[in-house]
Amino acid sequence: MPDLLIELLSEEIPARMQAKASDDLKKMVTDGLVEAGLTYASAAAFATPRRLVLHVEGLTAESPDTRDERRGPKVGAPDKAVEGFCRGAGVDRAALEERDTGKGAFWFAVIERKGRKAADIVAEVLETTVRGFPWPKSMRWGSGSLRWVRPLSSILCILSDEGGAEVVPLEIDGQRAGAVTRGHRFMAPGEISVGDFEDYEAKLKRAKVMLRPDERAEAIWNDATNMAFSAGLEVVEDKGLLREVAGLVEWPVVLMGEIGESFLGLPPEVLQTSMKEHQKFFSVRAPDGRITRFVTVANIETADDGATILAGNQKVLAARLSDAKFFWENDLRVAEAGMEPWLEALGNVTFERRLGSQQDRIGRIATLARALAGPVGADPELAEKAARVAKADLSSEMVYEFPELQGLMGRYYSAAAGLPDEVARACEEHYSPLGPSDAVPTAPVSVAVALADKLDTLTGFWAIDEKPTGSKDPFALRRAALGVIRLVLTNDLRLSLKDIFRDSAQIVSEQLQGDITTDTDDLLAFFHDRLKVHLRDEGIRHDVIDAVTAMPGNDDLALLVARARALSDVLKTDDGENLLQGFRRANNILSQAEAADGVEYSYGADVKFAESDAEKALFAALDEAEPKIAESLAREDFAAAMAAMAGLRGPIDAFFEDVQVNSDNQVLRRNRLNLLSRIRQICLSVADLTRVEG
Repeated sequence: MPDLLIELLSEEIPARMQAKASDDLKKMVTDGLVEAGLTYASAAAFATPRRLVLHVEGLTAESPDTRDERRGPKVGAPDKAVEGFCRGAGVDRAALEERDTGKGAFWFAVIERKGRKAADIVAEVLETTVRGFPWPKSMRWGSGSLRWVRPLSSILCILSDEGGAEVVPLEIDGQRAGAVTRGHRFMAPGEISVGDFEDYEAKLKRAKVMLRPDERAEAIWNDATNMAFSAGLEVVEDKGLLREVAGLVEWPVVLMGEIGESFLGLPPEVLQTSMKEHQKFFSVRAPDGRITRFVTVANIETADDGATILAGNQKVLAARLSDAKFFWENDLRVAEAGMEPWLEALGNVTFERRLGSQQDRIGRIATLARALAGPVGADPELAEKAARVAKADLSSEMVYEFPELQGLMGRYYSAAAGLPDEVARACEEHYSPLGPSDAVPTAPVSVAVALADKLDTLTGFWAIDEKPTGSKDPFALRRAALGVIRLVLTNDLRLSLKDIFRDSAQIVSEQLQGDITTDTDDLLAFFHDRLKVHLRDEGIRHDVIDAVTAMPGNDDLALLVARARALSDVLKTDDGENLLQGFRRANNILSQAEAADGVEYSYGADVKFAESDAEKALFAALDEAEPKIAESLAREDFAAAMAAMAGLRGPIDAFFEDVQVNSDNQVLRRNRLNLLSRIRQICLSVADLTRVEG
């Protein structure tokens, strides 16, 4: 069984496209081979800046013979119908067979296809793949029709086994497939003949090309960290940058350079961001936390060990950092004067056409943050002050150049303005959490501003009916709701969301002087849906959330989650699961009787009418459990309430085994139905078990 090796050599492929392109090549080719009747043992794809490579092991040498039968029109059908069937089946009319199917005579076509050699199939599949490759951006050059991300310079396509290698007969727009590749563009540009994948990879490495992206990334990281360690320094880890840089070079050569002394006073985050965004440099940190050096990765070995490359990089870096230093010094002057020009400038920045400017929004957030300060344990004055300056850095030159530094620069500028530490910290933290794994603020002022920011966004967009639909969420409202949920749960906050929604909506309405209303029930339901997603990782089922959201206080997320966790834990036990079945049985019998009798059995069960020991034992168990459950619920000890409820499992099981509820004696029947009503009422006081699935 031969192995297949494909290499598509071109001009430089953008690093951001390489991983997907190698996956696409693997999928398109292997799918095409399988559809054509070939099988294979394994496949792996690789990418470098200049080449896409696919290695398929254990490919069958040819596709199997096939025989297919198709039923056509009835015998006697119009000639046009029969001829159309023949064209579709690819057979002559004379080859049709007449068969009696029991429902009449029909024409049948027997289509037999001989198996095909793997080389012929590979040629077709690869040409289809190349011509239909899904590059995000592609170009056409020369006189041909082929479009590729960059000019395609050669195609290597061979099938190899113990007997040697066979070139697949293929030509695409003048590019004829062969068994030849090229090494590194500068250090080994000559042609290289290859016989199989192992030979190919080994010869490429000798020709200064590391084929595997993970190997290049590992080499870069090991060389960089060793180089920094030897100087008593540390490379700042950045996995995304490492992947990108590994896609920029075929033969990584790691070099470490120094940052000019005049730039070392810049905040480390500014240095790191500038070097990463503009130069693709790694930052190197000194023990005191300052960024003092950088690591760059060249694509060539030089006689001077990279000295010329480093000199050029340092010159370009100095120009970039001079810009950053200029922004920093200008921004500091504005910050030290109180940041008023920035705040005024936000009045000219539209947040949303119907919701006003960023300045309008800041006013709303400040008012709401002050209102939230008490419940979260923050100083109201500090919370309002932090909210008013939290977004001032959006007008700064540094954030204009590097938007990803918003918030962080706000912290620096607030400190420069002489504002309290709590305010500066809130400027940085109020955007958090941005995702499910992002850190959650715990400082009270930061929490107040973060909540106000997200809640204003949600109530505002709900008021103008701009809600997420399907997969579309252009204003990141799902992320905002999840942020509120995590802030509340992490800090164990007891808040009435409905009250806050109403307060926030009122602030929006008064500020914009419009008839703006927010459907608080709909917004709360949206939060409950987000909560289901959040708690899914804890193993809490969606129906358990439904069961507790049907209870009073469902806008208090901390209370709701505590109840959900307790119910989830109980339902995982045998007692809890069997109690649920007992509750269902009681509820079903009771509901059917109430529907048939046209009355509600909700009170009046009396132990004096109990006949059996099991019936009397259930009365006693309910009398004992009911006050315990009520007391536990009053002090919000849901675990104790659920445990007391689960303790009813035994008496309820025994009752149903021993007692016939629908007795012919109407007095006994009514008493037992009222007893079932007690079971239902007690269980429903803990959670709406009717919403829990089996």
